[in-house]
Amino acid sequence: MVTFRSVVLDCPDPRALAEFYALLLGGTPEAEDGGEDWYVLRVPAGPRIAFQQVEGYTPSEWPRADRNPQQFHLDLDAGATWAEVDAAHERVLALGARPLDLEDREKKDFQVYADPAGHPFCLCRVERG
Repeated sequence: MVTFRSVVLDCPDPRALAEFYALLLGGTPEAEDGGEDWYVLRVPAGPRIAFQQVEGYTPSEWPRADRNPQQFHLDLDAGATWAEVDAAHERVLALGARPLDLEDREKKDFQVYADPAGHPFCLCRVERG
């Protein structure tokens, strides 16, 4: 039996990407082993996310599967109403994310973005009840 430790994101600048997710999700990024090539973010009441430097990193080209396909994405709960999702949308754009797919949100209850290193993530409208 094993336990979940962390999700690790490859990127060109671990510190910058860890700071992006800290501003979005909370927590404080910490360099491990005194280096600049591995940062960890312990999200309050959430998972541990690690960021490792990769030379020659190439982001996926969502939604193209023929070139650097998406290998994973993060789903983030943005609230139960579209007003909450819209507020989260403005926040992620201000932090440096870019939109990938904002179409048909009422049908699919999510919108797709790329973080500053190009990893896709979704802002999801999650009904509570």
